[in-house]
Amino acid sequence: MGSCVILPRVLSAVAPFTRQAEHLLRAPGHFNWSTVTLLALVVYVYAVEIERTNWSAILAGLAFWLMDWFNEIANALVLHFNGHAALWTVTGASSFVILIGLTVEISLFFAINGVIFAKLLPTDRRLRILGLPNRWAIALALSLISVGVELLLHALGVFHWYYWWWNVASFPVIVVFGYLTFYVVAFVVYDARRRSAQLAVVGSLATLDLSAGLIFGPLLGWI
Repeated sequence: MGSCVILPRVLSAVAPFTRQAEHLLRAPGHFNWSTVTLLALVVYVYAVEIERTNWSAILAGLAFWLMDWFNEIANALVLHFNGHAALWTVTGASSFVILIGLTVEISLFFAINGVIFAKLLPTDRRLRILGLPNRWAIALALSLISVGVELLLHALGVFHWYYWWWNVASFPVIVVFGYLTFYVVAFVVYDARRRSAQLAVVGSLATLDLSAGLIFGPLLGWI
């Protein structure tokens, strides 16, 4: 157990996939070179936007990524406090499992997903799609697609849900709280008229995530 981080609990109360994930959690020895390529892709995406001085897309992308970190920390805390399972749990092959529901591959994906979303937004904020404001329409569409991917991963047995209110039958809850909030924060940052407002949101999220990560991680050992 030396290199694995195992949260204290009564083992019989733990869902089987939770126990499996805990053995993978921050365990060395699973590194895959494809992770380097994924990291290079993230750097390239941001480098292109920096070259174009597209700071709004960059900050929207960071806000999206930081929102995911907030959700992932909260998800890990659910497991700590109930002792059974997190809202979502990842298993399967990964170069590195950062938190109970977050792999390095997922995190790198989310690091660029917000930038992709920002680049899909029409210049005209007043444009409507199917009767909805375009920001909300695109955010909702991408949220539905994202949950669709999770449903596929769940069917493949590498992404696990445990609670009836956060599961296949209650997927609208996951659409709203698992993804739509990310996209909303991203387009609010993207559309903010002042750079200071954009930086304030991103800076606040970064401070919150870093503080929570340090307190609940290394200091308390809860996640």
